[in-house]
Amino acid sequence: MLKKINRRDWIKSSMLAAGGVAFSPLMGYANMTTTLISKSVLLEELPKFVVDEAKLVARLSANENPYGPAPKVVHAITNAVISGNRYGHGDAATLIDMIAEKEGVTPDHIMLGPGSTDLLEKTAIVRFKEGGNVVSADPAYMSLINTAQSMGGSWKPVPLMKDFSHDLDKMTEAVDKETKLVYICNPNNPTGSITDAGKLKKFCDKVSVKAPIFVDEAYLEFMDNPASQSMVSLVREGKDVMVARTFSKIHGMAGLRIGYLVATPERIKNISSMVRGTMGLCVTSLQGAIASMKDEAFLTDCKHKNQECRAYTMSSISALGYEIIPSVANFLIFPIRMDGQEFLKEMYDSGVGIRVFNIGDKPWCRVSMGTMDEMKLFVSTFKKVTA
Repeated sequence: MLKKINRRDWIKSSMLAAGGVAFSPLMGYANMTTTLISKSVLLEELPKFVVDEAKLVARLSANENPYGPAPKVVHAITNAVISGNRYGHGDAATLIDMIAEKEGVTPDHIMLGPGSTDLLEKTAIVRFKEGGNVVSADPAYMSLINTAQSMGGSWKPVPLMKDFSHDLDKMTEAVDKETKLVYICNPNNPTGSITDAGKLKKFCDKVSVKAPIFVDEAYLEFMDNPASQSMVSLVREGKDVMVARTFSKIHGMAGLRIGYLVATPERIKNISSMVRGTMGLCVTSLQGAIASMKDEAFLTDCKHKNQECRAYTMSSISALGYEIIPSVANFLIFPIRMDGQEFLKEMYDSGVGIRVFNIGDKPWCRVSMGTMDEMKLFVSTFKKVTA
């Protein structure tokens, strides 16, 4: 049955839910086990302090790339400003052609949007306008799930396995005749963990016959040889799989808002018949993305710097006796041993912006990877605050 919801109520509910992530409240990290329960709760984020973030010495709270945009991107954006009186349809077509060539598909397999989150939410609007359920991991990045629920859908969460990979067998079992979409974030947010590509491909090949599968690969390009980990090959085979990528992370363009979806032409047509992506993009973002795709040296450099900073931070914090979920992305999350609000305040007072979540009534710190100097500051500040 179609659940009626007016635009104002939908926007309100989406904004209230935006940005959340979920954990099973009984997830025990100490013994690396996850308890299956019948009801999941939203992870509670402790409110950040209202500060002038420009005054922070290290802004490590939003999984941003501290090295971007690349100089070539800045140059392209600067030159594009003069074309701001014109729509960017031509630039969008150029970018779509470039992405199609990179992914080995035809242009009608590509849809652009202002960031991958926008494409997640638009897909949910289209898929859940008449209800149904979405199957995903728990925890998961919640934008698509929140929008699905706002549209009248329901969520069927499946806890991650003890190694924090997706429990593909349980997810297969969770799919039923009411499932309108299966959502997988790989690497996963907020854990940073990865699910084996071979196992995931077999899962997608089997389950996509029953329901479309949306694979969010926002953080994939921080890995070595990301193409081998991607599910785009299934799209090329004609499977009902959607893959989202973004320019917000490895490309360092989070504030410029651009991303893309790779799916079958039929699926792209189905989504774009209700919502448009290109009209939400400006010529500056489009020109910046075009320039960034050509600058492979910058992307490789960012990946290597992120890996160095992540290894340093994991080693430093682990040496203090903290258990960190192994991450392949540009952030880390781990439980802390003091009051979360006090920890957050002292870190901010020291000029280090991070995020703190309560998971099962225990505080966890999530820290994004900054420059090496910023991560050294994070570690030294962490030691001081938690001493």
